Amino acid sequence: MSTDLRASGTDVAAEARPKWRRGRTLSDGSTLYWWKELVIVLVLDLVYESVRNLSSAKPEKAYRNAMRLIDWQKDLGIWHEHAIQQWALGFTPLIIAANYFYGSVYIVATVLGLVFLYRLHSDDYPLWRNTLAIGTMLGLIGFATFPLMPPRLLDSMGDGITHFGFVDTLIKYPTFWSFDSEGMKTISNQFAAMPSLHCGWAFWGLAVFYPRVRSWWAKSLAVLYPVATISVVVVTGNHYFLDAVGGLVIMVAGYGLARVVTRAGRRRVAPAEPGTVDAATGA
Repeated sequence: MSTDLRASGTDVAAEARPKWRRGRTLSDGSTLYWWKELVIVLVLDLVYESVRNLSSAKPEKAYRNAMRLIDWQKDLGIWHEHAIQQWALGFTPLIIAANYFYGSVYIVATVLGLVFLYRLHSDDYPLWRNTLAIGTMLGLIGFATFPLMPPRLLDSMGDGITHFGFVDTLIKYPTFWSFDSEGMKTISNQFAAMPSLHCGWAFWGLAVFYPRVRSWWAKSLAVLYPVATISVVVVTGNHYFLDAVGGLVIMVAGYGLARVVTRAGRRRVAPAEPGTVDAATGA
């Protein structure tokens, strides 16, 4: 009886709070608060942006790494980025769409994924939030240890001898922004290409949405998201195929580490069977 009264009192107190303070209670009794989650996401983004742009890699090192990676792709038989971009350049609307996709969809889809989990699958939210955070931080290690010149910069910042023929589509075709602007040069580390976080976040989106949506078209969109992202980063000259593989690796590693450190939402509390006596309360 006393336990029921305490639980009832807790529920009443929770309901009396302003709606924005109520949060979401998980099956293990822990509570998520949207405003705390927003602060966490903003702080992590600030840390990521700040650390990523601290890189002092020289173009010469980034170019050497690009030559090394291209050799690896040739050995694997997947050095097709130039041919794919040349084909896409014949369809101007496709290139413009790819530019806007590259600059916006990865942010929109990731935010939607977090909101989707928080609102509809709250127990899963902590694990996948941590997966995203850890995977993204692992990406910083890649940027620091393996600065990589993207395809679009090979001719303008390379050795001046070898010609690759890639086009920087963000400069040549209409878009709201490009890495060539002085503002973007100041805030963006252009050698932060390995791993591709665009692709890593897209694989995260696939893992978040596919098992939890029911309609065939929603599942199809979940599968097409990373496929489209890989296509876009190649067509725009921003990444190599192995960058996408790197994005997958950091998210798989992030998931593994997140399973180790995440507790909230993962311990299910089984409801008490009728007639069961609570040893602690005697109720």
